[in-house]
Amino acid sequence: MPSPPPDSPEVSDGGVVPVRVSKLLAERGLCSRREADRFIERGLVLLDGVPVSELGTKALPTQSLELLPEAHTEADGQVTILMHKPVGVVSGQPEDGYAAAVSLVQPKHRFAADRSGLRFSREHLAGLAVAGRLDIDSTGLLVLTQSGVIARRLIGQDTKIEKEYLVRVEGEVTDAVLARLCHGLELDGRRLKPARVTQQNADQLQFILREGRKRQIRRMCKLVGLDVVGLKRVRIGNVRLGKLPYGQWRYLARGEDF
Repeated sequence: MPSPPPDSPEVSDGGVVPVRVSKLLAERGLCSRREADRFIERGLVLLDGVPVSELGTKALPTQSLELLPEAHTEADGQVTILMHKPVGVVSGQPEDGYAAAVSLVQPKHRFAADRSGLRFSREHLAGLAVAGRLDIDSTGLLVLTQSGVIARRLIGQDTKIEKEYLVRVEGEVTDAVLARLCHGLELDGRRLKPARVTQQNADQLQFILREGRKRQIRRMCKLVGLDVVGLKRVRIGNVRLGKLPYGQWRYLARGEDF
């Protein structure tokens, strides 16, 4: 049985419009859309038990989709790296005078207490993507991953994963300021999701967010009259920075989950 033609106009009896198989696979958390296209090209995706052979093939949300074992094996070989990003290092592409975080992923910077059991390979650098950036002046837990599924879980529009930050500020922190930081602020004309912001000591706040707008915490503080003088991310979901030394990295181990 051949795959349905790409961009098929078929609509179910209930009026549900088909969508691309790659999108459905990503929504179900089986792989990223980019990975899905690669698996389709290699015949590793089954739609109702039949191999999908054409990119752009559409399916109904009610139809069965599965990946063949070869695709799962390939996905299992993908690595995720946790880094304690230093100040002065950019999360993404290198900039004039500043190194990119991925340039630190070398054996000499690996955490000696890494218990993943993985042996470093140059192949682990291929396709590493940052899942949740930190600006150049910030430090703390940075995730670089080859897995589109993990990236989508951490930074997708529907993510519910918490990110925790310790933030040193200058300025007067009042109950009213904390209330505004938790609720009522907007950036770029869009209201922010509720945050949990608590005062840890005279000049340090704890932020727990479920979104990651550009320079969000610094801009939030500016709106309430505070200046950020230090920002450190210490947790993403269930994964903590812990004792990972400044400027070093380790692999996400089996059994660890965001």
